[in-house]
Amino acid sequence: MKTNDIKKGMLCLLRNGWYATPINSTKGNTRDMTVKGYVTETGSVYSHDIVAVIIDGEKIPVEHTPAQLELRRQVIALGLG
Repeated sequence: MKTNDIKKGMLCLLRNGWYATPINSTKGNTRDMTVKGYVTETGSVYSHDIVAVIIDGEKIPVEHTPAQLELRRQVIALGLG
């Protein structure tokens, strides 16, 4: 599944092991999501940090665009990722 195919309300697994749910169906390098971590909060999540979508209990891997992979490379190079 491509990151741009993720719709509002789908359960997503993030790179850090937490789960998140998109609050809208926007596309691009960041997504507005409700993240369930130590606390539940809403904010922006890099699309390259979404690794899978959970549908009917099955983890479906996410395919990132070249632009999203380049942004991840830049974030890591800056020591932020």
